[in-house]
Amino acid sequence: MTLSATPLNAAHRAAGAKMVDFGGWDMPVNYGSQIEEHHAVRRDVGMFDVSHMCVVDIEGAHARPFLRGLLANNVDKLQVAGKALYSCMLNESGFVIDDLIVYFFREDWFRLVVNAGTAVKDLAWIAEQNVATGSGVTITQRRDGALDSTMALIAVQGPNARAKVVQVLPGAQAAADAMKPFNAVIVDGTPFGQVMVARTGYTGEDGVELAFPAAQAQAAWDALRAAGVKPAGLGARDTLRLEAGMNLYGQDMDETINPLDAGLAWTIDLVAGRDFVGKAALLAMGQRFQFVGLILREKGGVLRAHQQVLSNSGSVGEITSGTFSPTMQQAIALARVPMDVAVGDTVKVAIRDKQLAASVVKLPFVRNGKILAA
Repeated sequence: MTLSATPLNAAHRAAGAKMVDFGGWDMPVNYGSQIEEHHAVRRDVGMFDVSHMCVVDIEGAHARPFLRGLLANNVDKLQVAGKALYSCMLNESGFVIDDLIVYFFREDWFRLVVNAGTAVKDLAWIAEQNVATGSGVTITQRRDGALDSTMALIAVQGPNARAKVVQVLPGAQAAADAMKPFNAVIVDGTPFGQVMVARTGYTGEDGVELAFPAAQAQAAWDALRAAGVKPAGLGARDTLRLEAGMNLYGQDMDETINPLDAGLAWTIDLVAGRDFVGKAALLAMGQRFQFVGLILREKGGVLRAHQQVLSNSGSVGEITSGTFSPTMQQAIALARVPMDVAVGDTVKVAIRDKQLAASVVKLPFVRNGKILAA
C-alpha cells in the first residue's frame, strides 16, 4: 500500500526522522530522541507537522444553522470573528464520529479541522447531512487536492512558541500578543502567503497552530527551524497529549463510545434548546462510565491500552491510553472506569500475570509545564 505524504515529507527525511505508517500516512515518529523532543515542548518550544489532519471550509448563507444541528457543541457560542470551539460530531446513535475544532470567521464561513484517519468518513457524513437538511452549504476540503488549494498545518508548541512564531511571521505580532486561547486570526502578507494563526494545540502548553498554502510548507518549516524551533514527532506528541489528559480518537473514543463516558461532556451542549444529531440517543443513554487518570504506584509493569482496571467493589474498567510520563517520571494512563470509582481511590491494574496498585487522579496530569497530579 502506498502511504499518503504531507507536503513536509521530504523535510522529515532530510532531517533523519524515523518514519512510520500512521493511519495510512508516512509520518515522523521522532528525529532522534523522543524524550528530548518532549522536554523541548514542555520547557521551550517544538513543532509538529500536522498536515495529515484535514481543513474543511463550510461556506454559505446557512452555514451556522447547518453546524448548529451537525455538532454536539453549540456554534452559537461563536459570535466574534476568529473564535474557536472544540466539539464532538455524533452519529444518530449518540456515539463519536470524530472530535474536531470549528473556527468562525464570517456568518457564511466556518472552518473545521478534523482528524487525519477520520477525514474521509467525516466528509461523507457532512455531505450526507447537508443533503438531508437541505442546507445548501459548500464543503471544501483543503488536504487532498490541487496544490494551490491544499493547506499545510504546523503546530508550534511550548512556553516560547508565540515569540518564535512572531520572529518568522512579523506581521502576526499584534495578533499573537492580543490573541486569547481558542482564537484564530487570518494574517495576510506574510513571507508564506495568507496564514491562519490559531492559539490552539494538543500538548497542554501554550502555542499556535499555523495553516498556510502547502506550496509554502518547506519554507515555513525551514524558517521555524532557523529560529530555533525543534522538530518533534508523533512519539512526543502522544506523551505530551496524554500528560495533558487529551483524548485521541480511535483510542480513547470512537463510534462505539458515548462521549459522556469518554470525559467529553464539556464538548457537548445539552442546555440550549436546539436539537443536534445524536442528542436524543445521548440523553437516553446518559453517562455510564467516568474518565479518569491513573498513576502506577508499584513497580513491575507499564500502563497500556486495554489493560483491565479492578476497583475495590469488584467493578471493572479499562485503560484507554497509557505511557511512561517523561515529565513526571511515572507510568500514567487515561482510563474509563465505573461510576463507583472516586478520585483518590487505589485500584488494581491487570498487567500480564500481576495486579499492580494505581491511584485514581483528576485529569490533567500536566498543564503549562506544571505537574498537577501526584
